[in-house]
Amino acid sequence: MPDMDSLAHPQERRFNPYTQNGGTILAIAGADFSVIAGDTRQSEGYSIQTRYAPKVFRLTDRAVLAVNGFAADGNMFVKKVKQRLEWYRHAHAKDMPLRAIARLIQTMLYARRFFPYYVNNILGGIEEDGTGAVYSFDPVGSYEREACRAAGAAQSLVQPFLDNQIYFKNQLPAPATSHPLHLPLETVLSIVIDSFTSATERHIEVGDGLEIYIALAKGRNLQGMESIRGLQELTVAEDGERLFVMRRDLKKD
Repeated sequence: MPDMDSLAHPQERRFNPYTQNGGTILAIAGADFSVIAGDTRQSEGYSIQTRYAPKVFRLTDRAVLAVNGFAADGNMFVKKVKQRLEWYRHAHAKDMPLRAIARLIQTMLYARRFFPYYVNNILGGIEEDGTGAVYSFDPVGSYEREACRAAGAAQSLVQPFLDNQIYFKNQLPAPATSHPLHLPLETVLSIVIDSFTSATERHIEVGDGLEIYIALAKGRNLQGMESIRGLQELTVAEDGERLFVMRRDLKKD
């Protein structure tokens, strides 16, 4: 028999449909390329659910989307974005431009603002003018174009490193020189690998594997990529932008 005193007072029940599944993503834009990367560990608390859960997804030959946060929401959101891009491709016989994809993602996220997708998105790729671009989003659709952005469990570790190495924060140039506006591809790839290697050492929710997607502008040669081992091309169309992926192991403890 229920306690009558307890029935006399309001009862509260809580249900949280969200959880955080760890992992980290980042993207860096160059003069004529973009690099988008993410680790492959999916965890909850102190439990590793799987050691291979991709967080970076090819949308087109010029666009790559990295998703991090609540894994179920992230996978569903990527599925819906790909569906919308396929509809566009059937209607217009071409791929949607990167800037338009960014606006599409903003609209889709904002439409769910009262029960949002619990994810951070980073879109990287090549604009129509051939420049590299990175767009970062919050869960309800606010977004901006940036030169670099990190998100996820180790964002507080990786973003200051990117600020220093890409934006040259707290660095003074040598006398009579200035900091470069864009770094070469091989330097960017080294920064990305170092970012995840160091984050893996300091954060238990990052590790296992690393996937790095490289989007190149139309007509750009493969300078800086000749010595990369295990490089795989994902390009579908000919005579356009080119997309590559490289994979590396991270610590598994």
